[in-house]
Formats: sequence, structure tokens, C-alpha cells
Amino acid sequence: MRAPSSSPRVRLLNQADNASASAPASLDPDARVAALSQALGPRAERFALRWVETCESTNSELTGNPPRDDDRIHVLVAEHQHGGRGRRGRSWQSWPGASLTFSALWRFPAGAPVPAGLSLVAGVALAEALERLGVEGIQLKWPNDVLVHGRKLAGILVELVPGRGRTPAAVLGIGINLRLPPGVAIPDQPAVTDLHEALDGEVPACEAVLAAVLEALCRILDTYALAGFSALRDAWQQRNAFAALPVRISGEDSAVTGTCLGVDEDGALLLRTEAGVERILSGDVSLRGLS
Repeated sequence: MRAPSSSPRVRLLNQADNASASAPASLDPDARVAALSQALGPRAERFALRWVETCESTNSELTGNPPRDDDRIHVLVAEHQHGGRGRRGRSWQSWPGASLTFSALWRFPAGAPVPAGLSLVAGVALAEALERLGVEGIQLKWPNDVLVHGRKLAGILVELVPGRGRTPAAVLGIGINLRLPPGVAIPDQPAVTDLHEALDGEVPACEAVLAAVLEALCRILDTYALAGFSALRDAWQQRNAFAALPVRISGEDSAVTGTCLGVDEDGALLLRTEAGVERILSGDVSLRGLS
């Protein structure tokens, strides 16, 4: 179910057509950053942007070597990750030119408690950005996947960075399928899609896609910092891929089945089981629909 939008749907953000026309044919990182800054416009000042051709993992880079706090959201984009990571120890597969993979380091406001539902917050931002680009049928799968009509388009990995004398922070890793190679097989993901298919072949420039996501992420995180996940819960619920459907939650040693009731104000999944309503935290578990 596609959530209603408060603003008209647009194929690209403001200045995105210019970004598409001026996007460099090469993979020159400096040119990519310049095109991304142009697509962001005045909002570029909120970000510290870095684009590299390859790295092990953008999440690992930012969690292992967090930049100094300069009141900006630090963003690292990689054309290719040779050690990209997903949840539950899985690898994240990506292909140069076929995937958009990046991480953003966001620092919590001073004195803020440990964040709740942050991967769901990122999912709402990603969904809103993709809808503004024209993607229909966006769904959110708890806790960290973005689907289009039931097929995975994007994934999210959130990792906390200890304070160690600094303001505590989180790294939000995001991977979006732009144009998957023909016949590609992704382990544990029998149903996948990409922007090329979702937009009927009219894929915006990579910089325009990223600008749309960063703009939404910045706006949604500002709301989250002021009011917490409760202010964004309804936006997530509207896109819940398994609303009122039977599901199975599997962990390493156990599994539970029930009807998906959505999420609570802390981002925990609510499941109606034979024993009553159970609250599932976003630990090392997997959610699957039941036929």
C-alpha cells in the first residue's frame, strides 16, 4: 500500500535534471561530489560528502574511524564495497554502476537517550525519497528492508558508535539496487527488484537519487531528534509490508508465528500470537510472511 504524500510526486528533486545532465561519465570521485552538491543545492551545507571508488565497507569505515563532530552529517559513498555487510552477518552484494551504497554518520542531540527505532526511521526517509522519485508500491519490512510490491529494493544497516568522550552517534548504511545485472542471484533474497524496473527504465542519475535520499534523511532525522520515533510511527505503519498478515519470526534457537500488528512507539514489532500480543525487539531475528 502506497502512503499518501503531503507534496506532489516528482520524478526528480529540484536541480536533479541538471545533475542528471551534468553527471560525469567517468567515476571521478571529485566530480561525483560536485554533482551531488549541485543536486542538494543549499542543503549541501548540512553534509560532509566523500565519494570513493572502492572500500571494504562504508559502515566499517565510519564506525572504525568516526570523523570529528562539526555539526554536519558525514556521508561516505562507495562505487563498490568488497566487504559490504548486512544484518545477521550477511554480506551486501553490490556492483559498480548497478548499486548505490553509502553510509551516513548522524550524532544524537546532547543528552539524548539511546535511540529507539532508528532503522525504521531510516526506512521512512528512504521510502519518502523513493516515492518522490516516482516509485510506486513502496513497502517497509521490519526492521530494515524497503520493498516494492513485495520485492526487495533497498536495505538498511544501523550501527551505534560509542561516545568515547564524543557525542554518541549512529552510522546508517543504505544500499539501493539501481540496475541489477541480468540473471543476478542474491542469497536469501528470492524476490528482488531495482529502480530500473520500478521506474520503467527511467532511472535518474545516481547523484540525483542520493540527493533525494539525503534530503529526506536530514528532514526525518530532525523530526526524530525533536519528537522521537512516536512522531514517525504512523508513517511507518502506513507502509507496513505485513500489516494484519501472518508472519514467522525466526532467531537462532527459536521461532514464533502470529499476526503482524505493526510496531510500538519504541520500534518493536507487535505480534498477536496464541499466547497474546508479543513484543519483538530488533535483535538477531528474521521476519518472513506465511502463505
